[in-house]
Amino acid sequence: MKLELPTQPSPPAVRKPKPSAQPLDSRLTEQRNPRSTRIDQLPTPGIVDLINAEDRIVAAAVGEEREQIARAVDLVVDCLQRDGRLIYVGAGTSGRLGVLDASEMPPTYRTDPEMVQGVIAGGYEALMRSQEGAEDHPDQGAAAMDERNVGENDFVLGIAASGTTPYVHGALARARDRGARTGFLLCTYPSEELIRSHDVVIAPLVGPEVITGSTRMKAGTATKMVLNTISTAAMIKTGKVYGNLMVDLQVTCQKLQDRGERILMDTLGVERTEAMRLLEASGGHVKTAIVMSKLSVSAEEAAQRLGRAGGSIADIVGDLGS
Repeated sequence: MKLELPTQPSPPAVRKPKPSAQPLDSRLTEQRNPRSTRIDQLPTPGIVDLINAEDRIVAAAVGEEREQIARAVDLVVDCLQRDGRLIYVGAGTSGRLGVLDASEMPPTYRTDPEMVQGVIAGGYEALMRSQEGAEDHPDQGAAAMDERNVGENDFVLGIAASGTTPYVHGALARARDRGARTGFLLCTYPSEELIRSHDVVIAPLVGPEVITGSTRMKAGTATKMVLNTISTAAMIKTGKVYGNLMVDLQVTCQKLQDRGERILMDTLGVERTEAMRLLEASGGHVKTAIVMSKLSVSAEEAAQRLGRAGGSIADIVGDLGS
């Protein structure tokens, strides 16, 4: 039997009231998807098509949360500019996605590993193998905030697709007690209490999963998109991007050496040999090399000027277009 597949479904508005007919579980992430009730009867291409059709909902749902995501970005930037940190907290898939996003900041933007952190219920072992029981202990989430000495210069973002993970709520409650600003990322209807409790709540409503409750799917994709946006936008606003180039990268391997050379060739209009020379003279730091070349100054002077400008190349030599 062939099932009719959705083309481009539109996600509901985030603040839409819950339907009057209450399902067994009111969380959107736990409801059954009427479009996939007979997915087990489809041929393989039909399964692929159905999953793909559901995935098309995700970007639109994330887009509905643009204002809340932008608010989260501004909160993160304010904290980072005061030498604070961005700390993700989650369990299971949500925790792994937070750790992934945090771990990609140092190689991409040359951040201190402490600047963006991912905290997952169950610790390192939970990254490799599910530690389901770890998410049930709010006291352990609170302890994780104490261990990291979370304070008023930090922004802690809790990630829980269903919105109910005790570990995450325990961490956020302790973070607030310690003076940190907090946010919550979920994929179901946020309660009024949740909205009141945090500085920002982001709720992309991607709808029920193809496989009921499997939030590693649409909810996981939405989470990855939101985290990518928050961290990338924060890096842009703290001067780690010039035009659309990741100029704050530090050359630590052959791939990054090649990328650094190509960035210098593109932004400065020099040949590869000159790009190699500049990279060597700058200690392998692309941003310093650009300022050195543009202003004909030493690596030390370039670094000092970048420091005074908060790391923004554009504030020193003009935007990339000019």
